[in-house]
Amino acid sequence: MHDQELLQERAKLIERNKELTCLYEIAKIAADTGKPFPEVLRAILAVLPPAFQHPDKTGARITVGDLTFATEGFAASPHTIREALIIHGRSQGAIEVVYRRAIDTGDHFLPEERELLKTIARQSALMIEKKLANDKQLELESQLRHADRLAKIGQLTAGVAHELNEPLASILGFAQLAVKKIDSSEVAAGYLDRIIHACLHARETIRKMMLFSSPMPHHKAEVDLNQLIAEGMSFIEPRFAQSGIRFECAFDPDLPTIIADAAQITQVLVNLVINAIHAMPAGGTLTLKTVAVPDKARMIVQDTGIGMDAQTIDQIFLPFFTTKDVDQGTGLGLSVVHGIVAAHCGTIDVQSQQGQGAAFIITLPAYGEKQAQ
Repeated sequence: MHDQELLQERAKLIERNKELTCLYEIAKIAADTGKPFPEVLRAILAVLPPAFQHPDKTGARITVGDLTFATEGFAASPHTIREALIIHGRSQGAIEVVYRRAIDTGDHFLPEERELLKTIARQSALMIEKKLANDKQLELESQLRHADRLAKIGQLTAGVAHELNEPLASILGFAQLAVKKIDSSEVAAGYLDRIIHACLHARETIRKMMLFSSPMPHHKAEVDLNQLIAEGMSFIEPRFAQSGIRFECAFDPDLPTIIADAAQITQVLVNLVINAIHAMPAGGTLTLKTVAVPDKARMIVQDTGIGMDAQTIDQIFLPFFTTKDVDQGTGLGLSVVHGIVAAHCGTIDVQSQQGQGAAFIITLPAYGEKQAQ
């Protein structure tokens, strides 16, 4: 009799261990915030059968809204327990556990297993709520960044139109000359070479415009920050050639590479440069510098403009805060800059005094350091 009691206690301990393992695995799933939502549901589903008495005979199904995932061979059974998933205060799905074949022992599910499913349902609902909220936040942040890109594109449009008009005029002019000089192959070939060059220039301008304005998926890769800034300035500088602003660049040749989304870092650069230009309505000097610091790469955007007081500095990263006229800014630019830098595990600092310009200092982890993937 004593041996029988020991066997029963041992069996209970085994079942409790399986339940605790299941709850631990669900906690691990909850901690991995980078998984897409369908993968989260599949991961929850995978840990359910091993937590029950007869894993080889257990099937499970999880339903959230229009999404349904089930273990292999899942089928309706009279031996079923079910718990609703209460998300945002209302039932939006359920978790079901079934035995696919009849079990010879009395009650097919232990009371502890029924309580376990209730606990799993509560934890899963909280996890799903958090995941949905995070996904919604990411979507809103993406829309915010795109809205800011479009606002900046509006400010660059006149310069782009001017730059495209030049190669188009060249294409038209040399094409007309080529038609008139068609009897001289050498002259015609020279005109055609100029047409090709003008077309390539126009295509490159459009490519850079699309890179900045189009919403794209996040794609982080190893990036040379010096090269990225140089390419970005080749796109920005011609737009403001008549603004009386002198551009100066000082690139650190020992700057380490970073892991970054090149399009997003370009957006940071464009936002800061345009803001600096607006801060120098009477002209001035815009300086772009890179500096290597231990395990980090630093980018500095500095102007000689009107500067900011301490109260303004405290608010510049708040969404919709702007010191510009209504038709000159959305108040989104620096908020987007802050979000992008934070997403890259970086920091942004501001140094400014009224009448003495401003400097924005962005520091990003070097390649090989901890990155936000």
